[in-house]
Amino acid sequence: MNITELARRLKITPKELKIALPKLGFHIGARAIQIPEKQAMQVVEVWQENRKKEKEIKKIEDKISKTKKEESLNEEKSKEKPKLVNIPSSIRVYDLAEKLNLSVMKVMNELIKNGVLSSINENLDYEVAAIIAENLGFEVNKEEGKKIVSVSAKEKAKDILKTEDKKKMVLRPPIVVIMGHVDHGKSSILDAIRKSQIVAKEKGGITQHIGAYQVKHKNRLITFIDTPGHEAFEAMRARGGAVADIAILVIAADDKIQPQTLESIRVIQKEELPFVVAINKIDRAEADVKKIKKGLSEINLLSEDWGGKVICVPVSAESKEGLDNLLEMINLVADLEKDKLLANPQGSLMGAVIESHLDLGLGPVATIIVYNGTLRKGDNIVVGQTYGRLKFAKDQYGEFIENIKPSFPAQIFGLKGIPQVGDLIEVVNENKEFKSQIKQISSAHFDQGLSIEQSLPQFKKEIKYVNIIVRADVLGSLEAIIGSLKSLVCPNIEIKIVKSGLGGLTEADVELAKTTQSWLIGFNIKVNNSVKQLIKESKIKMDLYEVIYKLIEDVQDFMKSLINPEITEKKLGKIEILEIFRQTVKEAILGGKVLEGKIFPESIARVWRLNSEGEKEIEGESKLLQIQVNKQDVKEVLVGAECGLKLSGKTKIEKNDILEIYQEIKCLPKA
Repeated sequence: MNITELARRLKITPKELKIALPKLGFHIGARAIQIPEKQAMQVVEVWQENRKKEKEIKKIEDKISKTKKEESLNEEKSKEKPKLVNIPSSIRVYDLAEKLNLSVMKVMNELIKNGVLSSINENLDYEVAAIIAENLGFEVNKEEGKKIVSVSAKEKAKDILKTEDKKKMVLRPPIVVIMGHVDHGKSSILDAIRKSQIVAKEKGGITQHIGAYQVKHKNRLITFIDTPGHEAFEAMRARGGAVADIAILVIAADDKIQPQTLESIRVIQKEELPFVVAINKIDRAEADVKKIKKGLSEINLLSEDWGGKVICVPVSAESKEGLDNLLEMINLVADLEKDKLLANPQGSLMGAVIESHLDLGLGPVATIIVYNGTLRKGDNIVVGQTYGRLKFAKDQYGEFIENIKPSFPAQIFGLKGIPQVGDLIEVVNENKEFKSQIKQISSAHFDQGLSIEQSLPQFKKEIKYVNIIVRADVLGSLEAIIGSLKSLVCPNIEIKIVKSGLGGLTEADVELAKTTQSWLIGFNIKVNNSVKQLIKESKIKMDLYEVIYKLIEDVQDFMKSLINPEITEKKLGKIEILEIFRQTVKEAILGGKVLEGKIFPESIARVWRLNSEGEKEIEGESKLLQIQVNKQDVKEVLVGAECGLKLSGKTKIEKNDILEIYQEIKCLPKA
């Protein structure tokens, strides 16, 4: 056999082989180019045996070294007495760091390790804060504060149901929330159920995401709340609006029970929610369902097939295996809980907000679920600390609907401000009572020196977060990138580094990006084909860079693109309407006199009128298109002068109405 061929088989160079042969007891000469076949086979056998021994020795040495390190660390820890800290029922991340006398970054890193993504000003519940503090080596004691009694939508619905006509009661669909660790596939299960049950029915297969949706299984409806695990659920509970009837606890079959899984279990038990365990990712080679069931048994949650009461359903979001069985189990649990799922569609309305945001074109938008009664178009509604008249509603397909029945998820439009997640919804169709409640809301904010709009900072100044997952080739570059990103300043826009690390992007990064809606950024790294394909399928924003300033420049430009201009009113003047010359549905020709200031064409006219009680009321708005004096077009008219006006708009104008003329000025907010 040729020496070169033997070296190739042993995965070394010919030169290295010639040096090694004498050490192994084979002497063939320094200039030899061939070796007898039998001797070559002996070399291979001895070589492999030696490699095996070397590996075993290395393994033993590593084990000894690891044991010594652990013993040393345990000895040091045992000498240190944990410091006691008092933590209240709710604490900001920044304040927790201050209490622990640690950097905010260290606390936030520990939160991320435990699957909790928070900004420095976000509140943490005691349970989460306690876990983080204990992980960081502190002994924790709960600080007793004032007890705040909050009534949830479900609790209030129970009180309403006691007075309802039992003959009119019907069974409403169960409301289900999916909880669990961030990487265990909550979103994948939701997507799999959604795609198999809903998308085919939607126009062109386009999903209208509204934060909640219904699916039908064996002619029975189930309502899913699309929330990011226990964090949003905790927010609902904190504001008095825990809205779910059943929980699905997701645990990955190829992993183990993680801290966020335990936190989800605590929340489920605290809310006394019936639940089903979905053991996900059973299609993977490393999947071990028995290991997960054993882990659950260690925390006193025994699976049904192990003699306990916990329903465990093995599923795969990837292959869709077990999803029908999961939906079947939800219906089974709903049957056991049917006494708690009764509602009277004709009774008093009670519902809760599960999601809210500001739409630049449509104003405040809230996704809601009704527990009792029916919400109808035109109803006067009070939602937490805001109110309005229901102008219109949309279902999960983006279709306009006239009414919203129990357990039916929908988006509502017409509120004056943005409600909080968990706020209760009530209908007040008696005008006097509605006005009374509006006054109470207004006076509550007035006592604090705020207007209703000012009391809802997100209505005027909606903070937007740019979530980023960043990976780089070396630590120096990574630190420089993170430092530069955190120093970027943009009004009402904040950068949140969800995850950072060295090396290429992984499938776990993509799954996290899907869950947190993050932008994947890589610096001087390569992305393998399987990850590229996953990114493409997930439709996640991903960019790779080789120059830091280009990376920072792109992020800065993206932040600027998210800025909403602030709109301020510039009052110009007032006109009294003296004569109506012609008026159609879309246009009006009028005569009037300028009472205050001066007026210009291409401005907005707000129409005021006295009601029967002698109070001024706004009737609507029109656009002032044209002004004439002595039948000649003019650019402006000053106070005291009479003029002709041409307005466009649907608001009907009457004689003696007052038009308040103003302009809207858009400008970017200051940092």
